[in-house]
Amino acid sequence: MKLSRRTTAVATVAGAAAFALLATGCASGAGTSPESSDTPVELTITTFGTFGYDELYKQYEAENENVTITATNIDTGGNARTDTFTKIAAGSGLSDIVALEEGWLGSIMEVSDQFVDLADYGINDRKADWVDWKLAQATDPSGRIIGYGTDIGPQGLCYNGALFEAAGLPSDREAVAELLGGDDATWEDFFATGNTYKAATGKAWYDQSGFVWNSMVNQLDEGYYTADGELNVEGNTELQERWALLAGAAADGLSAAQGQWDWNGGKSFVDGTFATFVCPGWMLGVVQGQTEAGGGDATTGWDFADVFPGGAANWGGAFLAVPETSEHKAEAAKLASWLTEAKQQLGQFAAAGAFPSVAAAQDELASNPTPNAFFNDAPVGTILAARAQGVVAQFKGPDDSIIQENVFGPVTQKLDSGAANAETGWAEAVTLLNELID
Repeated sequence: MKLSRRTTAVATVAGAAAFALLATGCASGAGTSPESSDTPVELTITTFGTFGYDELYKQYEAENENVTITATNIDTGGNARTDTFTKIAAGSGLSDIVALEEGWLGSIMEVSDQFVDLADYGINDRKADWVDWKLAQATDPSGRIIGYGTDIGPQGLCYNGALFEAAGLPSDREAVAELLGGDDATWEDFFATGNTYKAATGKAWYDQSGFVWNSMVNQLDEGYYTADGELNVEGNTELQERWALLAGAAADGLSAAQGQWDWNGGKSFVDGTFATFVCPGWMLGVVQGQTEAGGGDATTGWDFADVFPGGAANWGGAFLAVPETSEHKAEAAKLASWLTEAKQQLGQFAAAGAFPSVAAAQDELASNPTPNAFFNDAPVGTILAARAQGVVAQFKGPDDSIIQENVFGPVTQKLDSGAANAETGWAEAVTLLNELID
């Protein structure tokens, strides 16, 4: 995922029924023989943000009595990146299983020999499980597969139906999708509707420009890097055109200028500070957790629509890798494989809204529209399955996450505060790029 995922009180996004949708998971890969089933093994795992694994850890321990799982969860993907690379440089300290974020997978590929080739542990027996591009992302230039795919991040639109009604806009999910252009929704439509909303209410349309910019970039065939790994920012007319759109929206007051991952203790989700929020599946848990932290609940009015400006977009996704330093490689690979089987990916979706990368789990969510009580009974799984159509994640270069967070991050904040416009902001971003990226 390009931006970091924040730890929050995680919502139950799909409901416990998701666990029952799939009668059996796929068989775990069996490569190098695991340790004897009666030999006690402590497996360590490090994740970040809202993975939704807690109940799955308990289940695995119950089914594998010799295994004890010691889990560490780091608050953000950015901090997880720092932790991972610090330990790689030190040559020690990595857990038996390490979660890798899509946004910094490119830099991991430069040190991919620090992780085992999962072909030695049976991952090739599961190749057909994942959508093709997910497995391709985890394959290094030498053809070694270093990660079991967890989630992907198809995006829909979270919106507050009560605020829409107060502004004289439709609040029904289908009508909202149509209002924004349906299958032909554009960012121009999104910002124009935002201006209508602001004229009626005097309030902002979305929380802050950083997340919107991230979504705009992710929709392009090539983002900060070309598909062959070259930097792709300076002179990129597609990026500059989108930047100008975003800068215009900020100048119109459509951004609430919130801090990234800081919504006034969740109160901004409750008090009408903004009415829309860009939502990959894993963000649904963030919205619910923040709303509840701010004193709200299902009656606050948040909903989820099958529409996204500019079309299909992927924000996020992760992988589980086994470092070469692990003393329990076979057992770690067995656990990582199990966690990413279809049945467990449905459990992860139920706990945290992380949309599966395994095709069988996607199919189950598409055909079983479980209502989500918090989001006005929206069939979030079915919506996300629809939003996943046409999604192919961009190539992420080695400094992709740094460009998003440390180059464009501070400049989008300046757009929101009025300290920069389209031209000065772009120029500052290019200057930062040249200072930070070799």
